[in-house]
Amino acid sequence: MRRRGKFVALGIIAVLAYPGVTYAQALAYPGDASLSVRTIDWMRQIGAGPVVNAVENWWYTRHQPSTVAPAAGALPRPAPAGQTAPSGARPADIPVAPPSLPGEGVWVPGARAADGAAADYTTFIRPDSGHASVVAGVAWLDQRLVKTSLIAGTKEPRGAAGPEGGAVPAALRFGLVATFNSGFKTQDCGCGAYLDGTEGPRLRDGVASAVVHRDGTVSIGQWGRDETLTPDVVAVRQNLHLVVDGGAPVPGLRSNPAGDWGSASNQFQFTWRSGLGVDRAGNLIYVAGDKLTLTTLADAMVRAGMVRGMELDIHAQMVTFNAYRPDVPGSDPVHLLPAMSGSAARYLKPDQRDFFAVSLRSTAGANPGVGF
Repeated sequence: MRRRGKFVALGIIAVLAYPGVTYAQALAYPGDASLSVRTIDWMRQIGAGPVVNAVENWWYTRHQPSTVAPAAGALPRPAPAGQTAPSGARPADIPVAPPSLPGEGVWVPGARAADGAAADYTTFIRPDSGHASVVAGVAWLDQRLVKTSLIAGTKEPRGAAGPEGGAVPAALRFGLVATFNSGFKTQDCGCGAYLDGTEGPRLRDGVASAVVHRDGTVSIGQWGRDETLTPDVVAVRQNLHLVVDGGAPVPGLRSNPAGDWGSASNQFQFTWRSGLGVDRAGNLIYVAGDKLTLTTLADAMVRAGMVRGMELDIHAQMVTFNAYRPDVPGSDPVHLLPAMSGSAARYLKPDQRDFFAVSLRSTAGANPGVGF
């Protein structure tokens, strides 16, 4: 009996010690991530994901956005007066319903290529007619002038970043135009990834996929229907299911009956959300904003010109788009929206999560992905 009691006591100690050990490992894991992000990731790792989802749903669905228009400080800066108009392609301004805010729907040029053409444009819109405070930032990237790379983080999607450690590689930094977040953790979305000849986790049919091709262009589609693993594909990042298809929001976003867009009721959360898609001409478009539900995100993506698009990551510490001006020496990166959290220089040092990096074609390195 005494021996059995000793074994039981040791078993209890082991059970109680496991969470402490794994939490310490999560806190010490290399790569940039805040304490709250590390804690939430750890909770999901030990099987407490349903608790996290329930708390998030309770919080975000009960904090609706204001109906008052945002202050000027919450909006992106307009184009400087007297700025020389760039050459090359320019997207048409996005129509907005009155009363509009200064600069709303009007594209502001960003980084210039060697011939003076703008490689990217940014603007903002308000996609929620019932909540005037909600602002979505939009970035338009000319894929004839830029190349996109998928960069593995120190922890996502596989837990083994490449030799440069989950940061923008040196070869891409000289002409860096933008960096932005990818999708959910692969274990949370039940989706796959592929990079530099390595698949992990496994790519799944039917899932929304951002596909990086050998020439550095990105296409968005449903895996197995629009996209497959051909020799031309160098990187794939999957996340949930398409939210925009054929230039319109897909049916079922509001009800999310099969959990195609995250956990139950996730679609009703008023939170930071981001999305990625392409327009009819093949240009890449990124959309993000705070206090967006899944349906208002999809509406914003369609208004921005997407014909096919997917949701990326959600929540404040995950959603970030950082714009660079390689044509303006000494300039600092800026967020797409002033309220985006963290440093605009994120991803210049090792980060736990994978992300996309966009560089001018005239300066970008040959490798469209840094792998896992």
